[in-house]
Amino acid sequence: MFANQRSIKNLKIFTDLCVLNGSYILAGGLAQSFELLYQTKTLWALLLILNVVWIMGSNVFRFYDEFTGKNYLRQIINLFRNTVIQIFVAILFIFLVKELLFTRYFIAYYAVLLFILLFLKQIILRKTIKYFRRKGKYTRRLMIIGRSEIGIHFLQELKKNSDLTYEFKGFVDDEAGENDIDFLGTPVELEKIIHRNNISDAVIALPMEKFGMLGPITRTLDINAVKTFVIPDYFNYLSNKFEFNLFGNLPILTLRSNPLDEAQWRFVKRSFDIIFSALMIVFVIWWLFPVIAIIIKSGSRGPVFFLQERYGLNNSIFKCYKFRTMTESASKRKNEMKAVTLGDSRVTKIGYYLRKYNLDELPQFFNILKGEMSVVGPRPHTIIFNDTYQGYVEEIKLRHRVKPGLTGWAQIHGLRGDVPDFEENKKRTIQRIEHDIWYIENWNFWLDIQIIIDTVMQVIRRKNTGY
Repeated sequence: MFANQRSIKNLKIFTDLCVLNGSYILAGGLAQSFELLYQTKTLWALLLILNVVWIMGSNVFRFYDEFTGKNYLRQIINLFRNTVIQIFVAILFIFLVKELLFTRYFIAYYAVLLFILLFLKQIILRKTIKYFRRKGKYTRRLMIIGRSEIGIHFLQELKKNSDLTYEFKGFVDDEAGENDIDFLGTPVELEKIIHRNNISDAVIALPMEKFGMLGPITRTLDINAVKTFVIPDYFNYLSNKFEFNLFGNLPILTLRSNPLDEAQWRFVKRSFDIIFSALMIVFVIWWLFPVIAIIIKSGSRGPVFFLQERYGLNNSIFKCYKFRTMTESASKRKNEMKAVTLGDSRVTKIGYYLRKYNLDELPQFFNILKGEMSVVGPRPHTIIFNDTYQGYVEEIKLRHRVKPGLTGWAQIHGLRGDVPDFEENKKRTIQRIEHDIWYIENWNFWLDIQIIIDTVMQVIRRKNTGY
């Protein structure tokens, strides 16, 4: 948001690319020789590609977007992820061009040097910024006009941020609160406050009902050459993910950003769904389905599959496929508002094991191939349950902005299914929907991979089963 924040981001990108190129050249010299490195055109072609991949990967993973003070463990994880991508691209390039000068030693040197030098660079850069802050160099003096909820929230974020060189001087508001040691004065005294505290920057965080004061305040700030930022009082209406764009000359604020609104990411997710489902059918489902079908038919009367109408993308209704796990009579009562619990008399013997190991959900791979579901997404609700849940969370239809999934963010956090106790079930339902909305607004391809891996591990450990 601040100009020097952008400057710091650009500085980080520039220094990281310098380290990347230095690591590459040093690795090439150690693995072969600097003379061979300079003479081989393919080596320089790979270096150019790695620079582009670093910038693209950093944008996808928002590597430079978080300016709050991270702990070193988080930094190590982020650096490791970006380093792995670099190595993967390098190995793929080497395989395609079959350049003999590339050796496993070159890859090893490059990986180690890149990771260690980037980590050291981050430590040095952070300590340098802190040094200048302690010395008061390049420090700008900031005040917040309006002790509103969003103004206090902004101050909390500012204090957590170790990269920005701002010194907070205090609040300007109509009156001081109890023990208000950081109260600078009222808006009427604004010009005196600016000169008395040598203010260089001001953040206006007025509540909606006081926005009529915005004109006189900004005029005073402009007269005194104070750099001004305005935080609109939309705090209660915004999610954690929102976007600001221009439509012609008109500013447009998107309250809830959804990455899957973009065609390229829908293509990536759909392609993965098709490939993953096809592999499951080729390697697992073609032989496992007949075995499960025979056991179901031999154990109880009724059909092998259980079809139930559920909500999908954009509030559409589709038939969700499952293996039948309950008795024939119970299966016919598809819209019964009663959660399935451990020891439920309606569940057959084979149904117990199918639910325990989540095998009853496998037919939904055909829903995925048909485009009605995705491998990862919010679990689809039945119509009667969804209508009931809307009484708990009014924004439940936000879940329908993406395709429902075979597994999801809520499920790997233990929020699968319902429980008999009404109050506890209501609490779990609210948490589950909140997790689903968080997933939609924070989606990325690697999050899907993480959820799939976590789901497989939980099935192996028999956690979060169908009860």
